[in-house]
Amino acid sequence: MGAVWAGRHQKVAGGVSARWVFFLCVSCFSLGVLVVNRVWSVPDLVKASEKADRYQRGNSEVHINCEKKEASFQNDDILDQVSQTHDVIMSLDRTISNLEMQLAAARASQANKSPMPTKTGGDMSNERPKVFFVMGIITAFSSRKRRDSIRETWMPRGEKLRKLEEDKGIVMRFVIGHSATAGGVLDRAIDAEEEQHQDFLRLDHVEGYHELSSKTQIYFSTAVANWDAEFYVKVDDDVHVNLGTIGSILSRYRSKPRVYIGCMKSGPVLSKQGVKYHEPEYWKFGEEGNKYFRHATGQLYAISKDLATFISVNRHILHKFANEDVSLGSWFIGLDVEHIDERSLCCGTPPDCEWKAQAGNPCAASFDWSCSGICKSVERMEEVHQRCGEGDGAVWHSSF
Repeated sequence: MGAVWAGRHQKVAGGVSARWVFFLCVSCFSLGVLVVNRVWSVPDLVKASEKADRYQRGNSEVHINCEKKEASFQNDDILDQVSQTHDVIMSLDRTISNLEMQLAAARASQANKSPMPTKTGGDMSNERPKVFFVMGIITAFSSRKRRDSIRETWMPRGEKLRKLEEDKGIVMRFVIGHSATAGGVLDRAIDAEEEQHQDFLRLDHVEGYHELSSKTQIYFSTAVANWDAEFYVKVDDDVHVNLGTIGSILSRYRSKPRVYIGCMKSGPVLSKQGVKYHEPEYWKFGEEGNKYFRHATGQLYAISKDLATFISVNRHILHKFANEDVSLGSWFIGLDVEHIDERSLCCGTPPDCEWKAQAGNPCAASFDWSCSGICKSVERMEEVHQRCGEGDGAVWHSSF
């Protein structure tokens, strides 16, 4: 090819022959390839680039891992500090609760202000006994047969009642006040019944259906003054109760300072006069047709020591609505209270409670919603106990 180009003497711009241009281009290319091959081949350049990338990525990963480990250590420290702070707060909370309880007991024990009963079913020492829970069975002068139906079924009597307090820390009393004419026939009948059974808690309270909110308030204050309990329970005298199941439920919440346990509901505010459960202060709940705030149904509920103490300390300024269960719920509005909706506290009578027991979900309490208690409880309490009771030995074999 060089000969061909040599035979041609064509001139390019500037007077330089084409063959010399070609010769120079080929020479430069050959020299460049030679230099590259001698110094670093193309595959080597590619490999070097990949190594550099891997090295850079490796350094970045090490740096990121170090940052993650450092952040993890910092998070662990923060969690430890939060846990320690929570423990300190809980300790202070318990200390404050204990001080409030002591204050309530001191106030309740003062001579002229004391809500202490004249008789409590046993001599009380100056120091309140520590117990698991106190159960107050709200009753009336006319309910002697109801009380007997309970004594013959789910409530221990005599020495067994004392043993229940000593071995299990469970205190049970029928709760009643006095008549408008203190010392009259009605009061003397309760005195005689008390002498026989020793299972009453007598209140400084005038009995009356429309005074249930006041009676409930005084019951908690009186119970707090007599017993240092973890929980305080209120139950009506036409409800069937399984004590072992109640104890198991309450034991779940021992670590919580302010709990309100019951079957939570929110029924209508009844503004029409003359109807059952009429609420004279219906206007406080907004427009007609509104519902109450959530509160436990009145047949049975339990509150922790702090809440019972709160009622005792503030009982003179707590407002009382027409319905006792609404009143109790209103006292906890605005407080840091945990509402526990426990449906086993409001089972129906047979066959409802019977089916649940067979399914492994024993009921803690049974009654008929249509009667706000067991319909014809005097006649039916034994039947309910036989079909839905947990067994007379259950409470004794339970570990709380």
